[in-house]
Amino acid sequence: MLAMMNERYQNNKALPFLGKFKLNYLLKPLKKEYPFLKNSDSSSLQVVNEFLTQSWKNFFQDKTGQIGKPRFHSRKYLKKSYTGKSIIKTAGKRYLKIPKLGYVKTSKTGVLQNTKIKRCTVLLEPTGKYYLSLQVEISEPEKYSLTGKRVGIDVGVADLAILSNGLKYPSFDSSYFEKKAKVWQRKYARRRHLAKLLVLQDRNKKVLCPRSLESFTNWQKAQKSKAKYQAKAANQRRDYLHKLTTHLVKQYDVIAIEDLKTKNLQKNHHLAKSIANASWRMFRQMLEYKCEWYGKKLIAVDPKNTSKICSKCGYNSGAKPLEIREWTCSKCQTKHDRDINAAVNILHKGSTKLNGQGLAMVTS
Repeated sequence: MLAMMNERYQNNKALPFLGKFKLNYLLKPLKKEYPFLKNSDSSSLQVVNEFLTQSWKNFFQDKTGQIGKPRFHSRKYLKKSYTGKSIIKTAGKRYLKIPKLGYVKTSKTGVLQNTKIKRCTVLLEPTGKYYLSLQVEISEPEKYSLTGKRVGIDVGVADLAILSNGLKYPSFDSSYFEKKAKVWQRKYARRRHLAKLLVLQDRNKKVLCPRSLESFTNWQKAQKSKAKYQAKAANQRRDYLHKLTTHLVKQYDVIAIEDLKTKNLQKNHHLAKSIANASWRMFRQMLEYKCEWYGKKLIAVDPKNTSKICSKCGYNSGAKPLEIREWTCSKCQTKHDRDINAAVNILHKGSTKLNGQGLAMVTS
């Protein structure tokens, strides 16, 4: 489909691309020409056509020139998955029936009761494990009871979340998994390099049955081991963030945070790794949708001067180096913890913004 669309585009750039329904109409003759397509779930091919159509739409509608034409995946593309819209049925307490795959054992069928499955994605992770991701239609979750509390949150590196009431929640420590992943990364690079040398040696000597790169399993084992530790770190970090954000949404009705541009901050090579490990972006995304789900309010404020202004008298004492964690206001002589002071200023900005929107502010 993509090769055909590229040919149409090269012959006549003004010619409109085919929509997903016209592409789906072409699937039937293609299956006769290429019988192996019948081995796939038919709805998965329709989903691919839908994604392809949307990619061309984005390309033609883009006026900034940042979105390019759809292109073929590289052979080194690691994400091995497919998405389908077929009907998936639960079979008993432990099995799901998936088209073309048959019965798949799982322990999560209990959460699928009274839900409508819209799409499913079968994914093979680099660790060698298979996952089934389901998109389901469910009823709205129950709202959390109101507590009458508000809080400002300043995000940091050593401490992920510093609250305006003085509480601090540390960042997830992934140093153990990082060390293990680095060890296996070095083994993987060394073993793959050696395998390439042996393959090249067989070619130069014109061996009757030269070895292929895939015949060396040691580097593949090292790659899976590296991916295993990376996946453990990612899963535990996500679990930690889920528990923390759910706790915050339960405790506070209004949460004020900084409107940080994480992508720009990661351009600082001294802090990029620490910021990525803290997962500020994921932390904010979880707060956003959980506040929307459970009837709470999240306010993003401008981070300008939050670390410079005294939260008690409002005096701006200027910029301070990152190594200064405590300072005293030269005007009112109040001693501040840098992060807690910033969190209080964020709460003040959030209160002003919320009142400016004409919404009632809950009391502490």
